[in-house]
This record gives sequence, C-alpha cells and structure tokens, in this order.
Amino acid sequence: MKTVNLTIPAHPLRTAADLDPLLAQIGDARVVLLGEASHGTHEYYTWRTALSKRLIQEKGFQFLAVEGDWPDCFEVNLAVKQAEPGPPAPQLLQTFDRWPTWMWGNWEIAALVEWLRRHNAPLPAGQKVGFYGLDVYSLWESLEQIMQYAGAKGEAAALAAQRAYRCFEPYSADPQEYAQAVAFVSEDCEDEVLSMLRALQRRPPGPAPDGLSREIDFATEQNALVAVNAERYYKAMLRGGGSSWNVRDQHMMETLQRLLDLHGPASKAIVWEHNTHVGDARYTDMVADGMVNVGQLARQQLGREQVYAVGFGSYQGSVVAGKSWGAPLEQMPVPEARSNSWEALLHTELGQDALLLSSELRGQPALLEHIGHRAIGVVYRPERERLGNYVPTVVPERYDAFLYLDQTRALHPLPTAADTHVPPDLYPWGE
Repeated sequence: MKTVNLTIPAHPLRTAADLDPLLAQIGDARVVLLGEASHGTHEYYTWRTALSKRLIQEKGFQFLAVEGDWPDCFEVNLAVKQAEPGPPAPQLLQTFDRWPTWMWGNWEIAALVEWLRRHNAPLPAGQKVGFYGLDVYSLWESLEQIMQYAGAKGEAAALAAQRAYRCFEPYSADPQEYAQAVAFVSEDCEDEVLSMLRALQRRPPGPAPDGLSREIDFATEQNALVAVNAERYYKAMLRGGGSSWNVRDQHMMETLQRLLDLHGPASKAIVWEHNTHVGDARYTDMVADGMVNVGQLARQQLGREQVYAVGFGSYQGSVVAGKSWGAPLEQMPVPEARSNSWEALLHTELGQDALLLSSELRGQPALLEHIGHRAIGVVYRPERERLGNYVPTVVPERYDAFLYLDQTRALHPLPTAADTHVPPDLYPWGE
C-alpha cells in the first residue's frame, strides 16, 4: 500500500449500544455473516455474541449457523430448545471433542448457550432460536447418527445406511485413511453414500413430520449430505490445490440454504465463521487459485442486498492456537501487525476499537487497493507471522462492515480432551 494521507471514517466501539449504526445498515438483510481473524480470540466471540443477541431480539433472526460439525451443533440445538433444563452449558459443550476443541468448547460459547436457553424458554416451539453446524468434517460421526435414525425412514433407507456404514468400516473411522486407500483405485464409497442420501430423501407414506420430528428428519438427511460431501472432500484433499476448500465452502453454503428453506421463506440467519469464509473471496488473492467461499456464494445466490458481511481484526494481543495440526492448545502472543497491513493502518490512524462501515470507506481510493489483512488459524507460530498470515484484501468490498479491536486477548477454552482423529492441515494460514 502506498503511503498517503488518510482520514478513515469510524464509529466508536465501546458497548453493544455502539452497534446501532451497524444494525441500521443491516436493515432487512436475510443473512448476516460474522467473521473473525482467528479461532481463539475472546473479543471476536463476545462482540459476535453482542451483535447476534441484538439481531435476534430486534430483527427476528431465527438461527445461528457456525463453522462447526453438524452432529455436535445439532446436539446443542436440541438442548437450547428443550423444555427441561438439561446439563449445564460447559458439560454440554464437551461434545466438541474434535480438534480444535476450543473453537466451540469455550466459556464464551457456554455463556451464549445459556443465553439462548433463557431466550427460548418462554417461546413456543416454532419460535425458538436454533444453533446449527455448517462444516463437512464429521464423516464418521454423521454415519453413526444416520444409523440411529435411518430405520424410521423405512427399510430401504435402513439398508442403504448399513451398506454405506460397512463400506467405511475397514478404515477405522479415519477419513484420512480412507482417502489414502482409495486414491489410486477405482473402488470407493461414493456410490454407497449417494444411494444412502437418495434413500433418506424419499418421503415414507404418512403425514409430513412437524415440530421436533421435522428437525430430526432434517438432521438425518443433513448427516447423509455431510457423508456425501465429506467423502468428496477427503478425496479432494489429496489432490491439493483449491478443490477441497471449494468442496467444503460449497457444502457450507448448501447447508445454509437448506436451513433457510427449513425455517421458511421469511427466515433470517446469522453465520459465524472465519473471515476467510465470510469475506467475499473475489476481493482477495484466493480468486487467483480458483477458490470460492461462503461470502462470495451467498452474495451470488441470495443477492448482495440480502447478505451483510462483517469482518473482524485486531492489532496486537494474545490468542489460543496450536503450533502444529493436532498439537495441544497454547495461549500465544499476537505481535504488532506488520507494517503496511490493514491492522497497522487502523492502529496508526485510529488507535482504538472502532466500527467501520464500507459504504463510508469507499470514498478513499487508497483503501480500494489490495492491502495485507491478518488471518490467524488454529495453527499459528507468532515468530513466523511476518512470512505469512496476511491475505491481500480489498477490505471495503470484501466486507460490508469491519470491527477493529486494537488490543485483544485469548479465548477461554473448556478442559475438553481431543479425539484422536484429526482432519489434515490443508491451508497456508492453518484455518
């Protein structure tokens, strides 16, 4: 970025009331995408919570869809909607035992879950706010869920589920082992999972399900869709390039659309994902590698006026991450942002937390260039940050608004033991 004199329009950001200009700009958008520059920063979670509460209470948003596995998130969804108190949130969130466990197994999410319970308690079943997972990693967990419910969909569905389950059994519940085994042979499990999905989508005779039964029915089909796309994902990961990324984000967008359809034509969704998913890929260097993401797909499929994307970033602080894929979590320092980056620019020009609206930033031509924008993943090494971790970005086009937090601190993980089966590290920022 060239050195020029800038006046960056910004709004103070101290309390939830300071989100008023953002709420006004969101207007009647159907989908609000809330990002984060890391999966381990306290303030990203708390500010997303503050905004989500206001969207639910003031604008009638009906569910949160997050960058988490479908089976685990659906368990939380059922818990926040049930009439009985159920286990306390920290115990409930032990279900998130796939590494990185801290993404959803943390005290910040526990507070959100308890708030959702309180919010939902007096509401009729059809008005309770849901919590769903968009991700594609849970191949084996989804197959196990299907085996529990397929019988209710008829004998053909049950048999198809059994065939798919048996096809994957030799790989010891390890999708990576499966992908490596079928990489150079013609036999795989693609036909089995596709047949299972089609069988589960057929409606058995009788009245259509409603209420909780309808959600359980939807969840069974969604687990089958996860199995289909996870099978594709794990095969694509061995080919390298952007193909596995695209399978994953296309799956997340398909799931979001299915959830909108489930909740009706007037439904509204809040999405929590990393900036690399919610910020339109066309305004980053991802486009050069043929990569798409949820932010781009949502704008294209739903219409830009129906989608509002909010990016997040900070200048300095601490974060929870691992030094390698599958490594124990650590609290690490986040050094000062490198010079000529978006975060360094905001630190110099603003020096405090602020809300920036893209409609007000576009009047500065210098901000419409590609500027390095920090992206910290679940794998992070602070000492190497200046060699990577920055995505060239046209910020006012990638997002509709940006929450800048000058100094941030690490997330507060729950003490959850990680499952031994970990999806492989595929992306340069360790997302």
